[in-house]
Amino acid sequence: MRTFPADFLWGVASAGHQIEGDNTTSDTWFAEHVTPSVFREPSGKACDGYRLWREDVDLAAGMGLSAYRFSVEWARVEPAEGQFDDEALAHYEGIVDRCAERGLAAVVTFNHMTSPHWFAARGSWLDPAAPGFFARYCDRVMAAFGDRIAVAVTLNEPNLPHLLRWTAIPDFVRDLERATLEAASKAAGVERYRLTNVMVPEDLDAMGDGMSAGHLAARAAIKARRADLPVGFSLAIVDDQVVGDDPAVRDRKRAEVYARWLELARGDDYIGIQNYERHYYDGNGPIGDHGPLSAVDARSLGETVRYAHAVTGVPVMVTEHGISTEDDSRRAAFIPESLAGLWQAVEDGVPVRGYFHWTLMDNFEWIFGYGPKLGLHSVDRETFERSPKPSAAVYGGIARANGV
Repeated sequence: MRTFPADFLWGVASAGHQIEGDNTTSDTWFAEHVTPSVFREPSGKACDGYRLWREDVDLAAGMGLSAYRFSVEWARVEPAEGQFDDEALAHYEGIVDRCAERGLAAVVTFNHMTSPHWFAARGSWLDPAAPGFFARYCDRVMAAFGDRIAVAVTLNEPNLPHLLRWTAIPDFVRDLERATLEAASKAAGVERYRLTNVMVPEDLDAMGDGMSAGHLAARAAIKARRADLPVGFSLAIVDDQVVGDDPAVRDRKRAEVYARWLELARGDDYIGIQNYERHYYDGNGPIGDHGPLSAVDARSLGETVRYAHAVTGVPVMVTEHGISTEDDSRRAAFIPESLAGLWQAVEDGVPVRGYFHWTLMDNFEWIFGYGPKLGLHSVDRETFERSPKPSAAVYGGIARANGV
């Protein structure tokens, strides 16, 4: 048995828009319903998680986990600019309290890709006022229940659009992304309707500037309420490997996709890493298939946490890691194989604070809709009944043993 540190957090990750359903005041809901839309299908009821949240917390606890990562939906808390919904805040407070009742550390993401419709209509992170709006919202959340959460995640994968520029996505999808934003802008009656998970190339750097400033403003607001609370953000990182002796292309990718964010994280309490793939590069460019979630390799997790810590110098939290597959036997094998590599990184001195598997249940996977299956539980699309897959027992056994 390869044992992890005694205080290691074992959890699952989820996100509001992907499981709650009927997130009607959000930017993503709006973009799902314009024509044309890059979203394969609308989120609709998702997994009906806004109603079944107690069951979901209990599923995590029943697996023997010690933590549950979920997101607060900004669009529900502040459905109109400057108007806060006390019932929505009470809803999320209930999740935090249920976590405490079931012995789970509540890891709260303040912005998991989606934002309010009004925020997107102002240009999202292109708006100079955006960081202040985000900090104000974070302050309201902290005032409501920040005294009871274990870890704060300000932003989820702010580098994803840059990463996707290095991914083999067909040109027609790129064109459809632009058409979606144009249709949303027209439908909203604004010059530039913007989302964080659908971007056009000319906006990438300016959106990144806005999100960087947003993280800093949010961190200050959260720390003002509770200085001892660990604050960071999560970063999408592929395990980029060099074939041969010329790392120039790999290093250029790292500079474009990760450098800004890893530097930003040096001032945080930890860096959250979200790893799903390994890609290979030689001196001429990428090698092999670089499609979304294409190069699954159990070795990638351990290598990614080593890289993130080496650059930032701060502790690492694996805030997402998983595999998209209809064959759960692959997931059941992939989890312990990956965690063996993570354990070796810990053994070698990398300060890893926890591991959160993506995800608790099959859910709405953004532009891909309900096609990809990454959950430890399946969900009946009619009744919303959650059913454990064999991989849930495998992962639960590792968590209970605190080792692999």
